[in-house]
Amino acid sequence: MESVISVKDKKFLEVKRGELPSWILTWDFSPSGIAGYYKYINVKKGSISGITMVLASYVVFSYSFSYNKYH
Repeated sequence: MESVISVKDKKFLEVKRGELPSWILTWDFSPSGIAGYYKYINVKKGSISGITMVLASYVVFSYSFSYNKYH
């Protein structure tokens, strides 16, 4: 028998497409919740990949906001 895991406790790769909106709504966007995510960032071993991810996400979000202008 398969154990039931709540959507909140699942990792990103375990979340199914239909569960994605409810999984995102379980995030804690308070300042203390956002500060808790910094423990997953290893600054000592940082490289160009972190900056690249930030720039890539900026490009994707800015394009998604202006999508109607282009199409």
